[in-house]
Amino acid sequence: MTFFKDMTLSTVFAGGVTVLVGFTSSLALVFQAAQASGADAAQMASWVWAIGLGMGVTCFGLSWRYRMPVVTAWSTSGAAMLIISVQGVPMAEVIAAFVMSSLLVCLVGFSGLFERFMDRVPLPLAAGMLAGVLLRLGLDVFVVMSTQLLLPLVMVLAYLLSMRWWPRYAVVLAMLIGGGLAAWQGQVHLQDIDWQWAHPVWVTPSFSWAGFISLALPFFIVNMASQNIPGVASMRANHFHPPLSPVIGWIGVVNLVLAPFGAFSVNLAAITAAICAGPEAHQDPSKRYTAAMSAGVFYLMSGLAGASMVSVFAAFPKALVTVIAGIALFGTIANAMATALQDVQQRQAAFITFAVTASGFSLWGISSAFWGLVAGLVAWTLAHKPAP
Repeated sequence: MTFFKDMTLSTVFAGGVTVLVGFTSSLALVFQAAQASGADAAQMASWVWAIGLGMGVTCFGLSWRYRMPVVTAWSTSGAAMLIISVQGVPMAEVIAAFVMSSLLVCLVGFSGLFERFMDRVPLPLAAGMLAGVLLRLGLDVFVVMSTQLLLPLVMVLAYLLSMRWWPRYAVVLAMLIGGGLAAWQGQVHLQDIDWQWAHPVWVTPSFSWAGFISLALPFFIVNMASQNIPGVASMRANHFHPPLSPVIGWIGVVNLVLAPFGAFSVNLAAITAAICAGPEAHQDPSKRYTAAMSAGVFYLMSGLAGASMVSVFAAFPKALVTVIAGIALFGTIANAMATALQDVQQRQAAFITFAVTASGFSLWGISSAFWGLVAGLVAWTLAHKPAP
């Protein structure tokens, strides 16, 4: 099969890092959102099962179909919104909101509305947004050195030396050396892992107009603005242009099928997508799709393990995960900044997009990535409007 011919150690490793970063960064929010919805232990495990299955199927299937790294993730902003919004709301109504939000994603996807909007976003602004989204992860590599110097310093040096002689395996070698050092320091606690298989739990949705207006519609807007728009920007900044209408539409279909089991959101990824789409995954862009497919397999495995994934990822030191995420994105951040600033006429608008996005500014529960794009589009429009 073509997949096995194109697959390399670096693409498999990029897929593994994608899942590692995705789960460790915000899995706790998923459990908090489930608890706020009144879920019991079995239902919380079902949420992780459904989300893992949804991300696994979409990553693997869409990347295979279009031979491009299409990476999906849950919505961190959406999970945070749920924690605040679903207090006292019956579980059946919460699940109904997931179903209605998924139907809206299908609608804007298959109708072409979302693709027509994204086609009007200039590439420098998309690249500026991506650089702003990823900047914090790159900076955290050096921020963590202020509290724990040896581990991140050794990993960065291993990465730089590997880039000199074995660039394809630089991130892999940095992870292995860092993992070995962390184990030698006693920071890896594999004995604490508690394996439990998850089982799907069906919840029959209870639909209402009030639930649609108060929960489903705001949830849909937050997910599209905070996840799917930056996700498209991430792919386009790395020069991948899959057909957005079927991609968004089929993601919505998968989410719709799994929503009664607790899949609150499956969206295009932004941060983790850059790990699979960047040069560290593979020097040949045509083979980077295997990184996203590998991530899909790892997501499926993680979803089957359910709640036990908390203990798996807790076994690794936080500094190790922070550093490996950052150095895996060094090349992507640099390329995005170069793309954003290369056009002199659009440089200021691209920088405004980057600055607002990197600032972390949020409003009405919508993340800075969306507002950065809005600010950049305003600046771009004013700069290109003919003078009176």
